Amino acid sequence: MEFKQAVEKRTSIRQFTSENIPVEDLKEMVRLGGSAPSVNNSQPWKFYAITNQDILQKMADVVAKKIGSLPENQSRVSNHIKKQTEWFATFFKDAPSLIAVTMSNYESVLEKGVTLDHNKINEVRKHPDIQSAGAAVQNILLAAVDMGYGACWMSAPTMASKELDEIFKTDSNYETVAFIAVGKPKQEKMPKAKKPVDEIFKLIN
Repeated sequence: MEFKQAVEKRTSIRQFTSENIPVEDLKEMVRLGGSAPSVNNSQPWKFYAITNQDILQKMADVVAKKIGSLPENQSRVSNHIKKQTEWFATFFKDAPSLIAVTMSNYESVLEKGVTLDHNKINEVRKHPDIQSAGAAVQNILLAAVDMGYGACWMSAPTMASKELDEIFKTDSNYETVAFIAVGKPKQEKMPKAKKPVDEIFKLIN
């Protein structure tokens, strides 16, 4: 598939068939994810592919519990919104695979020349570690499309990242920052319309 085709075909897939994904396909997606640019070329990531359905269900239960514990406001639709959020945060339990994106701290070159600590430098630079993770996620999403799969980037489950890290045993110096549900789409889904380029592009010369 041509690059432009993969970009234009990509859309968030949340319903999958039960067909398993070969390990080699998952490894190829991660290999391409790891080819993304990263701050200082630190490549501060590690990826976990979870295919065990019991573990995925356990993870979904933890996320649902976390969302259920959030204090509700006085809105009449508060409970409905929480239930809706719960579905969008836990549909991965029915996916053949869930890829967890974890990141470790990197040492910025700037840290060696200024008195600001790592966290402050990360803040003033607008979190290049998270930007790096986003680049890797996009590569994986496009790789999935190119290989005939559907995928969905997920951030909501990270509300329970500490509990989830314990379930799939992340390395102690890594933190989960994103998830990607992957599988064969249950049905064909057309990408949503995007803003026209003239609306999002401005030339400064």
